[in-house]
Amino acid sequence: MMGSKLSVKPDPETIIAAEGVRITVVACGSRWLVVEKPCGMSIHNDPGGDLCSLVLAAVRARRLPAMGNDLPAIHAAHRIDRDTSGIVMLAGDRETLAFFGEQFAAKAVHKRYLAVVHGCLKGPGADQRWVDWNWPLTATAAGRNDPRGKGKRNPCVTRWRTLAHSSHYSLVECEPISGRKHQIRRHAKLAGNPIVGDRRYGSARSLAYLRRQHDFNRLGLHAHALTLRLPGETGTTTFQSGGLPETMRHLLERDR
Repeated sequence: MMGSKLSVKPDPETIIAAEGVRITVVACGSRWLVVEKPCGMSIHNDPGGDLCSLVLAAVRARRLPAMGNDLPAIHAAHRIDRDTSGIVMLAGDRETLAFFGEQFAAKAVHKRYLAVVHGCLKGPGADQRWVDWNWPLTATAAGRNDPRGKGKRNPCVTRWRTLAHSSHYSLVECEPISGRKHQIRRHAKLAGNPIVGDRRYGSARSLAYLRRQHDFNRLGLHAHALTLRLPGETGTTTFQSGGLPETMRHLLERDR
C-alpha cells in the first residue's frame, strides 16, 4: 500500500496577482503546480482571464521559477465549477497531464470539500464517523426542481460530516465517492440542506436574503484538499487550501 505524506499547505507569500484577482500557489514542480482558484473564475474557456491563462502568463513572466518559462500551455488535470473556490491541480505538458489523468480515471484521487449549507446539522462531530448521501444521479447537471436529473441515474455516494454550525447554517466536510456533475450540490439539495448561494439548486428567496442580510454573493462550496501521487513518487501527497474562505467564515460568525 502506498503511504501518504504530510499535507502540503499554501505559502501565503506565493501569490499570482492579475486581473484584480489573487491566485494562491500551494505547491509547484517543474511540470505541475497546485493552486487555489478564487470563486467566480473559470478554469478555461475565458482566454486571458481564466485560471490556465493567468497561470501560464505568470510562468512565462518567470514568476514561478520552479517551472520552465518555455511551456506551450497549462492544462487542468480536473475541474471544479466556476463558482466553487479551492484546490486545482495543473499540468505543464501533455505527459504530466496524462499521468494525473490516469489517477483520476482509476478513482485513485481523493477530494474533500468544505460547504456551508442551510439548516443546523448538529452531528456527527468531526471526530465521529462519516454519514452517506446516496441518491442516484444522472451524469449531467440537473436543476432545483429535479436535482436527480432526467434520464438514466447511476449509484452515487457523497460522504459528509458536520464541523460546525450557527443558528441557520452548518459547515460540513464532504468527500464525493462518485463523480457526477454538481454531485455535492445536488445531494445537499436532496437532503433538504442546499448549499448557501447556489444559484442553480437553491431558491431565489434564499439567494436574495443572503445578499440583503449578509452581503453574501458566492457559492458556499470550497475544494479544500486533494490527495494524489506526484511524478517520480511512490506515495501520495495531500495538498490543502488555506482553509475556509473569509466570506464563508464571516457568514457563520454573523449568523451566531
